[in-house]
Amino acid sequence: MKLSTTFRRHFASARHRYALYCGLFWVAACVAAAAIAAAQTPEPAGWTLVWADEFDDDGLPDPARWTQEAGAHGWGNRELQFYTRARQDNARVEGGRLVIEARRDGHEGHEYTSARLNSAVAWRYGRVEVRAKLPSGRGTWPAIWMLHRAFLEGGASWPDSGEIDIMEHVGHDPDIVHASVHTKAFNHVAGTQKTATTQVAGARDGFHVYAVEWTETAIRAFVDGREYFQFEKPAGATVAEWPFDEPFRLLLNLAVGGAWGGAQGVDETIWPQRLEVEYVRVYQRR
Repeated sequence: MKLSTTFRRHFASARHRYALYCGLFWVAACVAAAAIAAAQTPEPAGWTLVWADEFDDDGLPDPARWTQEAGAHGWGNRELQFYTRARQDNARVEGGRLVIEARRDGHEGHEYTSARLNSAVAWRYGRVEVRAKLPSGRGTWPAIWMLHRAFLEGGASWPDSGEIDIMEHVGHDPDIVHASVHTKAFNHVAGTQKTATTQVAGARDGFHVYAVEWTETAIRAFVDGREYFQFEKPAGATVAEWPFDEPFRLLLNLAVGGAWGGAQGVDETIWPQRLEVEYVRVYQRR
């Protein structure tokens, strides 16, 4: 059947309008979905979001938000991995998640490779939340932690400048997570560090929110909203006890072996292993 020119033009116009309406509906649906997601994850009471990475864009981690350290010198803990820079095999965003992957791949002559990301900005006080799934197996050592900006820039020493460990996990002690602080007066070298542990069922199988609240007077750590660690600023504290009135950066990394992570050896058969992160959110007091 032959259609008239007028009918064909009308049909084409209607088809284009239909495509346009579908496109507009899709955009509106996406906006609504984002609004629903935001409503489902409201800001914690008393805190305002100041920085975040939701890992929406596949590829390398956003260089505006993260820098990557590289090297294979043991990182002060006799670790085995070589941290690469801008290598997607070790650090990438895919499917809405940051993946930090430790591999036994012999890259450039190094038996193990992995990645270590530092936030490009620093904060003084705040609440830091990281929703993550941990790797599994003997020899894995993921960490979510904070270091003094000056230390990372080569202008301060450790432990004098301080360290805040939001989450550490070693594969030979599965599903037990640790939170700690280190200072000149309180550190693991002297055996005086302030630390606590808690069991997180399914830490290696699912995502959990690891958080710290850092104020002028205390540092508290949480898992899924449950507080399990508290360090109060000592009365009359000097910088030796409390170096936490300066800006700190956030670090995400997955180490292999080391003095603690490899205390019971490294299982050579488990690789690759991943630390996966769904989001990082930083809040400050309103």
